[in-house]
Amino acid sequence: MVRKVMFRVKHGAKGGWRGPNAGLALLAGLVLAACSSPEDIAQATASAEAKASGGAAGTAKAEAFEDNAEKDGGKREFAYKWPASVSAIPALAQRFAAERDKALAEQKTDWDSALAEFAGEDCAGCKALSFSKEWQVVADLPRYLSLSADIYLYTGGAHGNSGFDALVWDREAGTAIDPRAMFVSEAGLQEALGEAWCTALKAERGKRLGEDYAADDIFPCPDIAQLTLLVGSSDRKAFNRIGLIAAPYVAGSYAEGPYEVTLPVTEAVLAAVKPEHKAAFALGT
Repeated sequence: MVRKVMFRVKHGAKGGWRGPNAGLALLAGLVLAACSSPEDIAQATASAEAKASGGAAGTAKAEAFEDNAEKDGGKREFAYKWPASVSAIPALAQRFAAERDKALAEQKTDWDSALAEFAGEDCAGCKALSFSKEWQVVADLPRYLSLSADIYLYTGGAHGNSGFDALVWDREAGTAIDPRAMFVSEAGLQEALGEAWCTALKAERGKRLGEDYAADDIFPCPDIAQLTLLVGSSDRKAFNRIGLIAAPYVAGSYAEGPYEVTLPVTEAVLAAVKPEHKAAFALGT
């Protein structure tokens, strides 16, 4: 049985579940069930962070960096955010800070080039750049911190684009893991999740476009390899559910927005997990 649940938690917000019309930089989805209250999640997160960082989580703060500018008829916007859970892990915060600084430097270089190229021209879109990336907690386990990021990018044209990122931090090893790297192969993931994903996607597209929408040869069900994969948890003990996100244009038109589906960890999914990570996973319901 497929359960469609938005399972990413936004720290500091009451009711961190997010709906389908939250904007381009936010993910779409239907909230059909929630396994834990925000208060329970926050309490468990604080406890895990305190154990992992010797109490540093108690003083850690969320990071909300912005750098905006207007010049010569052009406008530049930049934002990069992460939750307190990340700030409580210095090595991870440094990793994100380095990524942020690199992205900002590249944007400033591109903006200077655009201002020079379109100097004196009445073309605001030609001289406008926007970038935002916001990391959020998917699951906070005693050993692992699973994160996702919503990305928005505008570099000119009719509209910007949204994208997504994912990362798992291993507190014991002090390293970042791509969630996909926790599995044996893309073929294994496709075999374990492909059919359930396509069934859930078809149902969701039907809700957005109408149950009688025609077969869409332009946007057939994409392979798991084309999606952002998240590992989540309903019990804060083990990863027991998988989130799959299709960015705009991957599974539907831009107007449809992104698609997100949550699937339980099954025996087939467990079989696809690498041996060194199996202890972190459990069957979902």
